[in-house]
Amino acid sequence: MPARNKEQEQEVLTWISQVLGEPLPNGAYEDILKDGVVLCKLINKLSPGSVKKIQEKGTNFQLMENIQRFQAAIKKYGVPEEEIFQTADLFERRNIPQVTLCLYALGRITQKHPEWTGPQLGPKMAEKNERTFTEEQLRAHNAELNLQMGYNKGASQAGLGSFGNTRHM
Repeated sequence: MPARNKEQEQEVLTWISQVLGEPLPNGAYEDILKDGVVLCKLINKLSPGSVKKIQEKGTNFQLMENIQRFQAAIKKYGVPEEEIFQTADLFERRNIPQVTLCLYALGRITQKHPEWTGPQLGPKMAEKNERTFTEEQLRAHNAELNLQMGYNKGASQAGLGSFGNTRHM
């Protein structure tokens, strides 16, 4: 499991606070996010109506449903499934770095939604950079003999003599 990065966690909390337009409650990173209420409010700000019902209070099972609703909403929003954390990662504190990674992925995906003009989180998304080559440029490459074709300028393993032998220690 990767180590936790307190700077990234603070950056995520700051971003969430900016998106929501309100200060977050005081406490540890995982405690603020644990019940899923803040996460549901976050995705509803990014994509209004994504989570219809938010359980503010209730049993552990009801609070875990908040997290599951958030996960379903961000998947629909465009976050890749492999970047979405498991409910237990947050609720049972099994893998908090994965939660941070997921929220960074959500922040990154907001850039693909032109309707979102609020604060950004994480690096700028790469844009398509298609290249076109002329037929002449493509043919010029055929004249080159590169190392991937098996030619290695006469280098060989002749004289190495250690193939098949055991290593003496």
